[in-house]
Amino acid sequence: MAANKKYLFTSARLGFRNWENEDIEIMAELNADAEVMEFFPATQSREHTALFIERMQTEFTAKGFCYFAVDTLDNQELIGFIGIHEQTFEADFTPCIDIGWRLRRSAWHKGYATEGAKRVLEYAFHDLQLAKIYSLTPVINLPSENVMKKIGMTRLRTFDFPLFKNDDRLRSCVLYEMINDNF
Repeated sequence: MAANKKYLFTSARLGFRNWENEDIEIMAELNADAEVMEFFPATQSREHTALFIERMQTEFTAKGFCYFAVDTLDNQELIGFIGIHEQTFEADFTPCIDIGWRLRRSAWHKGYATEGAKRVLEYAFHDLQLAKIYSLTPVINLPSENVMKKIGMTRLRTFDFPLFKNDDRLRSCVLYEMINDNF
């Protein structure tokens, strides 16, 4: 099975691909991990994970991108997602394309999020010719904000995230952007 993985693109250590139905169980386990989901309102069920993967497959087919399934190239193990996704919640900067990531704990502190996000930005700007990419996270999510800084994004401001309006811990978010120099 592992030898049959086809990647849209790779970085030094990671392979980026569309989702497969076989990814549901692994991703559901990741989404059920309270530590991984610390900066979200709650963990996510297997059903929610399956719907997420279905949405990503649909977005990939329609647009050529999504929050990509990401495997380590050395063993072709799914470690989570790194990719871009169209955000349509109500804000003065939406609709927009957002870069995001979520990795299993065993993949933390290895530079995968930074390496993968840099490669996704390259794909977004060079292959897809996108003009601008945003990223957002709750103010308290310093690890994700550090990745945004490491990949060269510019902090724009903080804002109240409408989907977290009733969550005092997560409502205040930072907004970053990167502009394609070719535009």
